[in-house]
Amino acid sequence: MTAADRAAALFAEKHGGASSAVWSAPGRVNLIGEHTDYNDGFVLPFALPHRTTVAIGPRTDRQLSVATLGSDGHLHDGPVVAIDELRPGNPTGWAAYPAGVAWALRDTGFELGGANLMIVGQVPTGAGLSSSHALECAVALALLNTVHHAPGEPGAPSLGEIARLVQRAENDFAGAPTGLLDQTASLACTEAHVLFFDVRTGDAEQIPFDPRSVGLELLVIDTRVKHSHSESGYGQRRRGCERAAELLELKALRDVASDDLAATLAKLPEDLRPLVRHVVTENDRVRATVDQLRAGRYAEIGPLLTASHVSLRDDYRVSSPELNLAVDTALDTGALGARMIGGGFGGSAIALVPVADRDRVEHAVRDAFERQHLAAPRLFTAVPSAGAGRDR
Repeated sequence: MTAADRAAALFAEKHGGASSAVWSAPGRVNLIGEHTDYNDGFVLPFALPHRTTVAIGPRTDRQLSVATLGSDGHLHDGPVVAIDELRPGNPTGWAAYPAGVAWALRDTGFELGGANLMIVGQVPTGAGLSSSHALECAVALALLNTVHHAPGEPGAPSLGEIARLVQRAENDFAGAPTGLLDQTASLACTEAHVLFFDVRTGDAEQIPFDPRSVGLELLVIDTRVKHSHSESGYGQRRRGCERAAELLELKALRDVASDDLAATLAKLPEDLRPLVRHVVTENDRVRATVDQLRAGRYAEIGPLLTASHVSLRDDYRVSSPELNLAVDTALDTGALGARMIGGGFGGSAIALVPVADRDRVEHAVRDAFERQHLAAPRLFTAVPSAGAGRDR
């Protein structure tokens, strides 16, 4: 049974009738370009095949009902909340994510009549693969569908506008100060491509990315160390970047020229210099990666991935012992490059690995975690997949 079939069946079981539509949105891997999005920089994500699926049925009483199939295999009901009473703090917990989307749509002027939502998620939570944004994007499209403003319908908001609505829900309702990377990736990525996205201008280019075609795989190593943007040092790093830009009298750190980096850093307090250095050099690494991919030189992106990890570990200071162990072990056993992904403080790493070395790298990583008495990591190949859409 597909996730769409499962969501539709659970909806019918709970509500006594068929859902009107089923939408889904994927998690993502950011190939490179970490912590650059909220600095108006460049990112290079692709969508995963792992998706969050939402079956929806419209209501006419302006109430929002949410339920989800938990990882324990049981159905978990959220509160039933009046659309007009939605506000940050009401509701809380996991239900804040779908409710926040309804709140953002309502406040933007969409006349939601209410809805029943049934959620089935396949994106690992807390793994740095953007499970919350997969949920929010699927809910946004499903709710827009109930008022005839889903993509492709007359008067529908653009994918960029939907991404900003989801960002507002995440920032102002759920309390996680994320940028635009995750929402844009979930909505706009296409199969067998990475999305070269300029956050400031909104310019986007689909760059072909099919590692298997050249005998490579991109291995995801989920350390199973949970992280949360709303609880981690993510917000502290973001505020540091904003302070640095203010001191430099710039709109964002994206405006620091690479050639002027040394002189720019000299103008800043010592605690802010590493943050700025990471953002500027990471933007350079994104552009260099794009150049290599355009030329079909996939193996050449390996050192760029590793340099990104070193910068995130040493300058931005958002890695963790488990992430470092995953990266170092992969590099020691055949990976061409590796780095942590996501906000940091846990979650996942990626490793660019020759297909012939995949098993050896996997076994080495598992053995390294076992020797450190850590939970067994979850490993899988990341396959660039399609973005959000309607399933039925």
